[in-house]
Amino acid sequence: MGRHALPGTPPVPLTLRKSARARRISLRISQLDGRVTLTYPTGVPETEALSFAHQKEAWIRGHLQERPEVETVGIGHSIPIEGIARRIVPAQGRRVLLQGDEIGVPAGAEARRLARFLKELARDRLTGACDDYAAILGRPYHSLTLRDTRSRWGSCTSTGGLMFSWRLILAPPEVLHYVAAHEVAHLAEMNHSPAFWAQVERIFGPYKGPRRWLRDNGAELHRYRFEVAS
Repeated sequence: MGRHALPGTPPVPLTLRKSARARRISLRISQLDGRVTLTYPTGVPETEALSFAHQKEAWIRGHLQERPEVETVGIGHSIPIEGIARRIVPAQGRRVLLQGDEIGVPAGAEARRLARFLKELARDRLTGACDDYAAILGRPYHSLTLRDTRSRWGSCTSTGGLMFSWRLILAPPEVLHYVAAHEVAHLAEMNHSPAFWAQVERIFGPYKGPRRWLRDNGAELHRYRFEVAS
């Protein structure tokens, strides 16, 4: 990958990626960290790709300005957990404690402890949801893993491996359940055909509301930063 930048105030770093699979020049802005990636086919000169980025500068800067402001979590801050804003307060004991509109975190490496707790809670909720939907579908899954993905909330492999973003625990429960049902439905339909969406509706119910919430609000879930990489 090559690194360049669009000049201006501030300059916009560009990550160039040459791809044999690319059929055209494309731009992608990461919801997680705002990184701008310029992908272009192997037969296209780098200068042509950079010219394309310069032509799209207004679009790039507009999208970067719309990104939610980054917030590093800590005592006194608030963070949504299962769709409810919870204030982070010092814990009296040695365990992270979720209670009402507060979450108590023991002193020392608070962000690290909170991230670990959220991942454990996400795994619990997603495992329960996937177990239920897989039983309704009549198709077992092979494994369930969590990541802090930049471009997708979940995925399903042809061998039945499910992957989810642990940040779904920040969203309302019905959104997490919709994503779980979406990926489980891929166990029967590895596509997004009408038959696939029929399976989603069969095992989950009406899904357009949660799907719309994720499209409109999903970027907000990436604004929270923890002390350690996830």
